[in-house]
Amino acid sequence: MEQVSSTGRPVQITVTDGYDLKGFKGDTPVTFIRAEFNQVVLGDSAKITVSPEGTAKYNFTCSFEFSPEGGVTLDDLAHKPVFLTMTEALPKEKKQKEEKTMILGQAVVDLLPLLEGKSSFETMVPLHPVPGSPLEPLRSGVKQCSLEVKVFVAEPLLTAAQISGGNLLKVTLEAAYSVPESFIPVGPLQNCMVGLQVPSAGEKDYPIYFKNGTLKLGGEREPVPRPKKWPIANILAPGANNIPDAFIVGGPYEEEEGELNHPEDREFRNQAECIKKRITWDLESRCYLDPPAVISLGSFYWLTGFKITESFLSYVSFQKRIADCRFWPVEITRVPPVTVPKGKSAKFEKTDDEGQLSFHGVAYVNMVPLLYPGVKRIRGAFHVYPYLDSTVYEKTKCLFSLFRDTGHNLIQNNKIGGINSPVSKPVISKNLKEDKTVKEKDIEARPRPGDVQAPSIKSQSSDTPLEIEPSLCNNPEGQQYVEAGTYIVLEIELDKALVPKRMPEELARRVKEMIPPRPPLTRRTGGAQKAVSDYHVQIKNISRAILNEYHRMFGKEAAKVGSDLDSETLEEQKCQLNYELNCSGKYFAFKEQLKHAVVKIVREKYLKTTAFESQEELQKFISELYVFLVDQMHVALNQAMPDDVQGTPSAIYTSSEQLRLFAFEAEVNENYEMATVYYEERLVREPQNLEHWLDYGAFCLLTEDNIKAQECFRKALSLNQNHIHSLLLCGVLAVLMENYEQAEIFFEDATCLEPTNVVAWTLLGLYYEIQNNDIRMEMAFHEAFKQLQARVLQAQVTKQRRTSTVEYVEEGGKADSCLGPWGITSGSSTAAVKVEAPAGLGAPLSILDEFLDESSNLQSESHEPILSVQSQDPTTSQKPSNTFVKKTPSKKGASKCQESSTSLHPTLYSVSQTPTTIFMETIRFLMKVNAVQYVHRVLAHELLCPHGGPSCEYYLVLAQTHLLKKDFAKAEEYLQQAAQMDYLNPNVWGVKGHLYFLSGNHAEAKACYERTISFVVDASEMHFIFLRLGQIYLEEKEYEKAKKTYLQVCKRSPSCLTWLGLGIACYQLDELTEAEDALSEANALNNYNAEVWAYLALVCLKAGRQLEAEQAYKYTMKLKLKDESLLAEIHMVQETVGFGNPSF
Repeated sequence: MEQVSSTGRPVQITVTDGYDLKGFKGDTPVTFIRAEFNQVVLGDSAKITVSPEGTAKYNFTCSFEFSPEGGVTLDDLAHKPVFLTMTEALPKEKKQKEEKTMILGQAVVDLLPLLEGKSSFETMVPLHPVPGSPLEPLRSGVKQCSLEVKVFVAEPLLTAAQISGGNLLKVTLEAAYSVPESFIPVGPLQNCMVGLQVPSAGEKDYPIYFKNGTLKLGGEREPVPRPKKWPIANILAPGANNIPDAFIVGGPYEEEEGELNHPEDREFRNQAECIKKRITWDLESRCYLDPPAVISLGSFYWLTGFKITESFLSYVSFQKRIADCRFWPVEITRVPPVTVPKGKSAKFEKTDDEGQLSFHGVAYVNMVPLLYPGVKRIRGAFHVYPYLDSTVYEKTKCLFSLFRDTGHNLIQNNKIGGINSPVSKPVISKNLKEDKTVKEKDIEARPRPGDVQAPSIKSQSSDTPLEIEPSLCNNPEGQQYVEAGTYIVLEIELDKALVPKRMPEELARRVKEMIPPRPPLTRRTGGAQKAVSDYHVQIKNISRAILNEYHRMFGKEAAKVGSDLDSETLEEQKCQLNYELNCSGKYFAFKEQLKHAVVKIVREKYLKTTAFESQEELQKFISELYVFLVDQMHVALNQAMPDDVQGTPSAIYTSSEQLRLFAFEAEVNENYEMATVYYEERLVREPQNLEHWLDYGAFCLLTEDNIKAQECFRKALSLNQNHIHSLLLCGVLAVLMENYEQAEIFFEDATCLEPTNVVAWTLLGLYYEIQNNDIRMEMAFHEAFKQLQARVLQAQVTKQRRTSTVEYVEEGGKADSCLGPWGITSGSSTAAVKVEAPAGLGAPLSILDEFLDESSNLQSESHEPILSVQSQDPTTSQKPSNTFVKKTPSKKGASKCQESSTSLHPTLYSVSQTPTTIFMETIRFLMKVNAVQYVHRVLAHELLCPHGGPSCEYYLVLAQTHLLKKDFAKAEEYLQQAAQMDYLNPNVWGVKGHLYFLSGNHAEAKACYERTISFVVDASEMHFIFLRLGQIYLEEKEYEKAKKTYLQVCKRSPSCLTWLGLGIACYQLDELTEAEDALSEANALNNYNAEVWAYLALVCLKAGRQLEAEQAYKYTMKLKLKDESLLAEIHMVQETVGFGNPSF
């Protein structure tokens, strides 16, 4: 790595020209420029007379030495500008000994480009007038007085490694709002200060101070945008205080990263920032983060998952401090200003009041968001709490107070009026040899909670013990911050993100590498069907050619009267025609014309492309082929004469939605072989439909065939690499198969493609939890919550707009809201929402941290949530019931409302409803795709979620998972809990009915099903509830009820099983015509159901139709009917009527 030269290097500042200048005396004043940097005068220019046009050529050059090892450092260049003061030299009057001068204005040159690697730059800086100056103030439409300045260094101040590895930290303190009432603008002036420490690469932490805050009484909101100010004292021109091109722009509360960012905080913040007293600073301080020389990189790789490169070196010290102490203390205090004594020999005399810190408070700033990928800025409001050593150490691991433990340096700086230590920099030592001893001594002396003694703590920068007041353990002045609700608004910004974020292009490229996109398949011009069709065409062509030859030889009249010709004449004409065709070569031509079509049939139809192994095999194949060709020749000739062809019956076409419903029904009955047939038929029909691949993959997850499920999901993703559900399911399978690197790519790509997807962010957070990456897990869950909150708020606004009941809330009013951290409270349906509410809403970090602390204690292998919460009083833990919306399916998509079965395809929550938490929404997604192995981890999070916990839906999901495992006892236990929490939930009774049905208790199942269908709101699985209730009615010989039940489900979502049930009920009621119609519908939808053929045979037997009865009985036996009682009934009826069984 390149080393920066240890010797000082000059930085040259050249003022070349001035424009639009004016003076106090005359139109051509005599002026000169004085340059200052770091409170040191760099030099004065020559006195130049301004031209009548207001221009002046100064060509004034001055310089200062840059020395990274002492003197002017990179930090000085970062936050200290060069001041150019223009002074007018007035002409001498009579009896005047010295020349009189008057300051016209000041210009500010920001040296920040030097930290960006530039060796020179030019800029036009405005000249800000001092009070009373004739220079024009800065305003639009008026030419501004300005100076042209050039800055030059012989070589860049930073090496390539420093440019790529360094970073620039900007801290902006805006204001402290709602300060205690004891802060009054009358009486002795008080210096309100805020400070924090920034870790550096060396042995010293760098303190940042913000001093001389302005106390305001309130009455109006601070304007935005407003300029940020330099943290420098004694600037002559008011306009020179402003940092060029740096503004405080504010923003919606909900988009902040702080603590008071909830809708319920809006009213308080409006009052605090409009009416109540506040202290304003509007200062921005900068700090250069230099790449450290020696770094431990192990924690960085564990924290971020990125490979270590040279560009990351500068971030690790800063990152490690954030990772170790997620909260950084920002101290606030008030000290009385001290007047500097006059006279050279005057000394500072410390009185009793000097050095006393009053109203010592602290705000805890969560710095963890800066470790999120791609995040460079955090801004928010942070509560101020009383400074208590034990609390500060517990939250921040910080042993020393920036103000109290370096008080002697701080007060000294306060006396001389310095801000951000422009002359002397109080630095906190981090000498490793002394640090351990100091910490040990300090911890021993630190007051514990409840201690009453006044211990002494040694300063980090001094061996002199600093006595702590006994009241520090019970800070009454600091407590006033809490009572007043004081908070500070702070912004922390980095020039480069600490953790780089993968670009969407990189993620898309990685996905393409893993799963190459497959373009739609072109239609095949070959194939067996095409080969046979070509054969038919050639037969027709040849037949027409032979007919034309016959007409040429014997005339068309002979063909017309052909029926009157005797057989001898016809045979003679045939022989003549054969002779003519052979002699003319047409027979050979016809054979060659047909040869290609026959070869295609051999290859495409019979798949014969290699030589035969024996003569017998060849003869057998030729015989088979000859029979096929002759049959197809007759088909083609009959097509040429349509009058002789009988019409074929129209085929009954089943839609893709119907096939999906049939597959679900097969899953319910655990007929996985039949379900596979239906899924594969859908794929054969529409191989480019990715939804079919996703459905088949979900079925494979149900049967625990993860490899095939992965193939299906990847096939779907190859058809559309921007499909979010395909990406998420590929990620879920990658996690289940422990391909963690691929899983991260899939989940990250999903969040990039659809940043508002709650499930994508939640699954990404769950992945990071598996990787033990708590910081990124917090980031993902935080973003998921923000998107959920924004979506719900937007839905409420849209709904109220539609119904013309939107409540417009005044600026100082309160928008009633039910949005709480991580979810929605029970009052969500009646919340009044602002129309202008922003899309993105933040989460309170205190509750976020509470949740993360709890979730970090979870064992990743836990599969069963602990049910100790069941002992709680149901009235205290009860959650609001879920609202299920009744769906009326159309004919086209009649099966979409029946997307699952309770026992085997658990999409219990397919109905539209407002999600309560990010975890419950993710659970619904996972249950829909049968990813039950992943569900238990999410259930554990739901249990710990502040606004989640054991709810009715939570217990329903648990019952569902245990039904899949046939653990009926556990399922019944959870359903009892769900019923206690929401007794009127139709889904509870529906699932209980399935439980009793599967366990064989049909009496209880019947009662539960009847209760379910009696509710006004339908459960989410009415199809299977009707099916099983109808089956119970048939078993109990309540045929009228069975008929009514099956008629209802046939109207909703007809299938083979629904029509079969209706047919059985009608047959038992001796309604043979209706029974035959229903059974015919069932047979049309599935002609492989042996039970359908059996009841058709019974109907035909009783109707006296022997042929149909025998045919139906034949298929019943062929399909191997398993119901022995039904087969015995058929035999009994056959014996009664005397026909129907051809075997006797």
